[in-house]
Amino acid sequence: CGVALIAIGIYAQVALGKVLVVSSGSSAGTPVAILVLGVIIFFISFFGCCGAWKESYCMVTTFAVLLSIIFLVEIAAAIAGYVFKDKVSSVLKEGLQEAMNKYGEDPVVTEVLDDLQREFNCCGAINYTDWASIKQFQANDTVPRSCCRVNTTTCNVHPSPETVYAKGCVQSVEGWMKTKILVVAAVALGIAFFEILGIIFACCLMRGIRSGYEVM
Repeated sequence: CGVALIAIGIYAQVALGKVLVVSSGSSAGTPVAILVLGVIIFFISFFGCCGAWKESYCMVTTFAVLLSIIFLVEIAAAIAGYVFKDKVSSVLKEGLQEAMNKYGEDPVVTEVLDDLQREFNCCGAINYTDWASIKQFQANDTVPRSCCRVNTTTCNVHPSPETVYAKGCVQSVEGWMKTKILVVAAVALGIAFFEILGIIFACCLMRGIRSGYEVM
């Protein structure tokens, strides 16, 4: 389970890389949190392995308690994720608008926004008119060239749905994220099942070790 969570954390960091750059700090830390949780579970599993091998009641009990705490934390995180799932759109919109204000000033954000608009065939947060509120584009009525649907020298001047992508990036990215979240949720559900089995088997082993002590 620990190794699986580590893999999920790395997968989420790679898959959501561009999105996380333009998202809020809390969402950007989610893959890292999953990765850290996987590492913690991986090391906690040594308590169970060593405890079973040495038939140590104390170590097996420690493993069962720690695994139970982590399971409860995961349940709480899942509930929190379900409750706040409707805020994904507003978080994305806020992050994209903040990134748009840094366009041209921050090279990393500029490159990520351009890649995002090309990859998702989108322009702006809600639509291409969002760029009209950015000072550097407001004066000459233009948008970034990454918004262009047609490859011409003036495609980003006086933009229209015929020359640039009309759909905003919030809608495109949100739909893409939902498919990725379903994959992560399915794997997490399988991991939770094995964690429950680990807790049950640990309790059974504790009972067996305790019975052995009583017989002795």
